[in-house]
Amino acid sequence: MKILIVLTSHDKLGDTGAKTGFWLEELAAPYYVLKQAGAELTLASPKGGQPPLDPKSADESAKTDDTRRFEADAEAKAQLAATVRLDSVKIEDFDAVFYPGGHGPLWDLAEDATSRALIEGAIAADKPVALVCHAPGVLRHVQAADGTPLVAGKKVTGFTNTEEAAVGLTDVVPFLVEDMLTQNGGHYSKTEDWGVHVVRDGLLITGQNPASSAAAAEALVDALR
Repeated sequence: MKILIVLTSHDKLGDTGAKTGFWLEELAAPYYVLKQAGAELTLASPKGGQPPLDPKSADESAKTDDTRRFEADAEAKAQLAATVRLDSVKIEDFDAVFYPGGHGPLWDLAEDATSRALIEGAIAADKPVALVCHAPGVLRHVQAADGTPLVAGKKVTGFTNTEEAAVGLTDVVPFLVEDMLTQNGGHYSKTEDWGVHVVRDGLLITGQNPASSAAAAEALVDALR
């Protein structure tokens, strides 16, 4: 099975002067779950090349066995450094798509027409799409075949308003993932902050936070099987 992993190219955390990007655990944990399942992985980003890493996700406090393994994995790091441009990929070449989060996607992928078309094409072709933490925000403008929001009437989750408040970025992000999913008609659910929570509704798989990223990848593998 061939799986496309789509990462952000955005590195500015609003007007704070701080850096953002993708969250390392949300790439590393799924990377190994999918590899273990025998998947052939392609990494892509809007600009191609090395996507920006949220520096906080490489702090000692945020490290996991998977992130340490990834940081020591020369093959994985080489693949990350050479992501293909998102506008160069075709959904016909893949069986599924996975979106890691981090705050970056709220600025670029959520507004990216190529990403939107990729997800709409995947769903139309009966291929599952998984998004974790902030990445469900990428569904902001994605539509179902009838022109309604893709998430309307679907069970979904994503980074909670209380988790965003806990990291002090409620007034920095362009929108709150929980609010957007609800406003677009999604049946939003959550567990306690930082707990593991993954929801699957048909072809759409969403995970609440970094801790949910491995489980979201496992759900994607199940969907493919």
